[in-house]
Amino acid sequence: MWIDLRRGFCAPTIFLTLCLLLRPQPASAAEKARLRVDDYQIEATLEPHLHQITARTKVKFTALQDLSVAVFELHNDLRVTKVLDEKNQPLSAERVTQDSTVRVPLPNGLSKDASTTLTFEYEGTLESADNSPVPGLSLAYIGDDTSYLLYAGRWFPVNGYGMNRFTSTISVTVPAHMLVIGSGKNTSSDVAPAKKQNASVLPTKTFTFASDKPSFPGTIIAGIFQEYKSDEAGMDLHVFFKPTHQNVAPAYTTTAVQEFTYYITLYGLAPSQKLNIVELPGDTLPYTWAPELVGMAGSSITEKTNYRLLADGIAHQWWGVSVSPATKDDWWLCDGFARYSEAMYVENAAGQAGLEEAVKDMSVGALAYDTVPLSSASKLDMFSTEFQSLTTDKGAMILHMLRWVLGEDKYNKTMREFASQYAGKSATTDNFREVAEKNYGDQLTWFFSQWLDSTGAPEFKVKYTTYRLGNAGAQSAKEEKTPGFRVTGEISQDLDLFRMPVDLRIDTDGKTENKRIDVVGTNSPFTIETFGRPRRISVDADHHVLTNSSDVKLRSSILRGQAMQQQGDLTGALTEFNKALDLNKNSSLAHYRIAEIFFLQRNYQSSANAYRAAVDGDGDPRWTEVWSRIQLGKIFDITGQRERAVGQYRQALQTNDNTFGALEEARKYLQKAYERPKEKSSQ
Repeated sequence: MWIDLRRGFCAPTIFLTLCLLLRPQPASAAEKARLRVDDYQIEATLEPHLHQITARTKVKFTALQDLSVAVFELHNDLRVTKVLDEKNQPLSAERVTQDSTVRVPLPNGLSKDASTTLTFEYEGTLESADNSPVPGLSLAYIGDDTSYLLYAGRWFPVNGYGMNRFTSTISVTVPAHMLVIGSGKNTSSDVAPAKKQNASVLPTKTFTFASDKPSFPGTIIAGIFQEYKSDEAGMDLHVFFKPTHQNVAPAYTTTAVQEFTYYITLYGLAPSQKLNIVELPGDTLPYTWAPELVGMAGSSITEKTNYRLLADGIAHQWWGVSVSPATKDDWWLCDGFARYSEAMYVENAAGQAGLEEAVKDMSVGALAYDTVPLSSASKLDMFSTEFQSLTTDKGAMILHMLRWVLGEDKYNKTMREFASQYAGKSATTDNFREVAEKNYGDQLTWFFSQWLDSTGAPEFKVKYTTYRLGNAGAQSAKEEKTPGFRVTGEISQDLDLFRMPVDLRIDTDGKTENKRIDVVGTNSPFTIETFGRPRRISVDADHHVLTNSSDVKLRSSILRGQAMQQQGDLTGALTEFNKALDLNKNSSLAHYRIAEIFFLQRNYQSSANAYRAAVDGDGDPRWTEVWSRIQLGKIFDITGQRERAVGQYRQALQTNDNTFGALEEARKYLQKAYERPKEKSSQ
């Protein structure tokens, strides 16, 4: 399971995505694993109406070094009532709330490579995110409509989150009207009521999930759903949506089949042909994943199929479920690989233009927090925006650039071989590099060192001179036309140790010509002969290389500002948005974000001015116009100018732009004036 910070970048709403609510926690240096969990046997009973869980978990683990204390992570809202050793003798346990751990002293110790089993009994109320492993973000919740126990929520004793692969048998008892969805072979049975059970107690049902292939089968979702099935292309696909989304479920079912089968063509078979796509409440992650499972928040399930988010979740069946990172420094092998898999599906579905848009998004994320090398990601907190930007977007951009360096065939062969060779295993960056080098036919230390061990990206500049050749346009006796022009020039950038092949595009009076140039160091000369007169020369026009262009700098500032806004630092957010305006004073997106801040502060005149500037700006992205009109309408409603408000809502409708449901929003406030929420206080 993992979190995606990119999804709200273009969203027009004031609160963009729950992911950006994350408050970074102090990062600790990477520690060598002391133990390895081999298997869990979990029995849990949920009481949704009371938000309560009672559980008993047997943890079989092996010491990786001599152990005197076994340490596990466990949600702080869960109280350990008993710990037993493998002989059922009671042991003491210390709860450390600062890092959400339980420490169990082992009276006789445990020698390296020896195994033992501990049994934990615990209970608690999972109703709020106050004591979540990620403060403010709900990862484990029990309630009447839907209960979700995500692996990241540490609802059972966890070791080596995301790296320690394990098998499990998980039994969950719930009220009989609820359905439970998890990973592995599924059986269910009705629970016989106790003889003296209160007649008012609802009947219950137990669902058991057995996973005998080591992975991360720790996510459980329970609730009332409408189920849609498909066995197309040999899949065992089940889509569990709420009734409010029943009309879009068939489209998501079809899209899931297309994405899953596309990834098979790229990487080979997934660990399982079974896949459950489950709707989650809107108060948790935009999406999550586990073996045979992809969860999507209801707010992410849109009328227009959210195929990019779904593609990312499905790709984790290969990158995460099958191949997983050996350490935090290798995390990009999971999230970066899934992110670029999503981009490749976008290319497959929407063509080159779709890929270019995805690459622009990834470039922004890759450079927004580019202060720590990707190979040192373990220095960052796992749930911080910095860690996510590096492992997800920079990781994806590394694959995009490797694809350019290797060429299409060698790249695809590398990915397929890596997926096969490390299926069901943990892998390191060096493991991946070795597979890539074998297919490349030469060492790639220069490439991986540059993009994993360093920070920064080039900003290319080109200068050139065009010469007309004496035999311009002449033809030989064999009627072969000879080049008429010679271009000599130089590509420059600021990184002294930089080395990458770069595409040089020459637009001429005739056809467009391309030449691959090896850019080495700060200045790289080139000479090209063309048939037609050169009109324009561009470097890396197809965005094969991560570059720190003006557009990327602008969007990176906006992304950082959004993160600060969500963390309550409105002053810092305004500073970042104004940095974006320094780069492009006509940026509609920067003006829009500034308007949002003023709207939050109830500075309506300044907010209206900024929304108007967004309308009059460069129109990038296009939705800034329709949503600026809507927001202006709201401001006029708040200030008692209904006629002017109606005019703005009508202009919003005239754009015919329904991005993020804008037209429905405009129609809503045409019917009834917007009212400021009474519970909101001034900032």
